[in-house]
Amino acid sequence: MNTIKKENIKQEVFDLYDDYAHSRIDRRDFMQKLSVYAVGGLTVSSLMSFLMPDYQNTLQVKPDDPRIKSEYINYESPKGGGTIKALLSMPANAKDKLGGVVVVHENRGLNPYIEDVGRRLALAGFISIAPDALTPLGGYPGNDDKGREMQSKRDRNEMLENFIDAYNYLVRHKDCNGKVGVVGFCFGGGIANMMAVRIPTLSAAVPFYGAQPATEDVPKIQAPLLLQYAGLDTRVNEGWPAYEAALKANNKVYTAYIYPNVNHGFHNDTTPRYDKAAADLAWQRTIDFFKQYLH
Repeated sequence: MNTIKKENIKQEVFDLYDDYAHSRIDRRDFMQKLSVYAVGGLTVSSLMSFLMPDYQNTLQVKPDDPRIKSEYINYESPKGGGTIKALLSMPANAKDKLGGVVVVHENRGLNPYIEDVGRRLALAGFISIAPDALTPLGGYPGNDDKGREMQSKRDRNEMLENFIDAYNYLVRHKDCNGKVGVVGFCFGGGIANMMAVRIPTLSAAVPFYGAQPATEDVPKIQAPLLLQYAGLDTRVNEGWPAYEAALKANNKVYTAYIYPNVNHGFHNDTTPRYDKAAADLAWQRTIDFFKQYLH
């Protein structure tokens, strides 16, 4: 397995993983289709191991990092299944009130990567809240496969309410300056777009490779948008031209970047879809954007 290099893996393998990660094929189909690419000394199990997330060795900001304060809290989401658990993170020695950011996870609950993103935002000078939309079903199970299965059982509109209520919690927090934005990835990118539709007081939204809202909802958007897309992500990118046309037609404030030759999930540093150059650039743009609108 150690000899597998990203550049030696065919794009079709990453496309297969994308189908699997978004529950368009099940594990058995995934392994069966992966076997076509198990050649030249590669086995299906070694390919599987290579593609699966590595949460142990990729954390950028450890939970006990002395530069931040990070703790699990609970908040109420009456229309979203009741009480929701979330990770709340902020700089350890903040003297002034902080801009807030809601961090919206992918389609598998609050896993270590998303918690890490929340802590990175704290390190950058924000107060962040990273909810777990799987809370009503017992919370993220410690396994992405099971997490995806659980999340598929939740109602999408109820999950949207969970993240809207996280915004409401954060905007009233004693350490928040009242300006709150959102960043979301994959499923979370779609939620970030919908939060921009639903919350007229949202201060900024950064969807990473997220599904676009209906064009008739675009006039409701008041928040400035920073939209980040992966060049190889044909599935999500199909909806971009219509979304951009609606944003232009309604004179909305937005900036969009399509990062060439990278896959859906390029910011997630736990899988080989990760692209460091694109992820670093997209993240710096995200932080700069939040500093512009949340300070």
